[in-house]
Amino acid sequence: MAQQLDPATRDALLTRVRFYRDLGLTEFYRRPVDPALLAKLAIEPEEQPAPGSQNSSDPTLPVFAPENARNRDPQSASALREDPPRNPFPIAPTISPVVPAADRAAALQIIRDEIGDCTRCPLHAGRNKLVFGDGDPAASLMFVGEGPGADEDAQGLPFVGKAGQLLNNMIAAMGLKREGVYIANVVKCRPPGNRVPEQEEGATCSPFLFRQIDVIRPQVLVALGATAATWLLGARQPLAGLRGRVHSVRGAKLIVTYHPAYLLRDPRQKKEAWADLQIAMKELGLKPPAKG
Repeated sequence: MAQQLDPATRDALLTRVRFYRDLGLTEFYRRPVDPALLAKLAIEPEEQPAPGSQNSSDPTLPVFAPENARNRDPQSASALREDPPRNPFPIAPTISPVVPAADRAAALQIIRDEIGDCTRCPLHAGRNKLVFGDGDPAASLMFVGEGPGADEDAQGLPFVGKAGQLLNNMIAAMGLKREGVYIANVVKCRPPGNRVPEQEEGATCSPFLFRQIDVIRPQVLVALGATAATWLLGARQPLAGLRGRVHSVRGAKLIVTYHPAYLLRDPRQKKEAWADLQIAMKELGLKPPAKG
């Protein structure tokens, strides 16, 4: 039976994992153990580590390996462990025909009606309200986040909690208003404890996001955090390697930046996020509003 963590340890671990996730580090593995080593340990007395030290060969300790690190030296990586099989990202749906601006609100409603009272993945079980999207159906700028939080789940709108307030400030700093952009998430239902959406959940929900993008036809997409960037690009990459440049997704220019929730935890990165938004502004032909 799996050992239960005490609440303090569990909360500390969740905080650490979320911190790594916001940096684009999303894969964790247990280090496999050679059966011969286990047999040897069974007949030899265990060597106690010095006080304050950590036994790095303990097979129960989680080993983090970001994707770029695993690819640097395949031979040395395989000597430590074999990577578990990964589910590939589903092929994104074919880009839909252009919808006239006057018809886009109705086209989005058709997608929402098709989603209905969704039970396609396990997330529906803990859902209060499904969070589809919010904003101008003909917006030139679209923000994509990870998934709803507690406030969003209660109100049925994306980014309405503390992270949403910060996003509103970011939008205003760009010289825009929230009602002039469009905001959506990779998944429409809140994951338990605000955890990262699992593969099945993202694969089930992301096609609806792609259809929203196709209807809105934004000139610029901004991915808020590593999870949004992962599903938009269809590949896991560290956030640091995605920021600072322009990507292409479904005819739109994609800019990757930090999730507002991460900026609340580490305000020092707000300057970096503003640099990312300035790239988006340049692509949109926008200048910051005059101070005064």
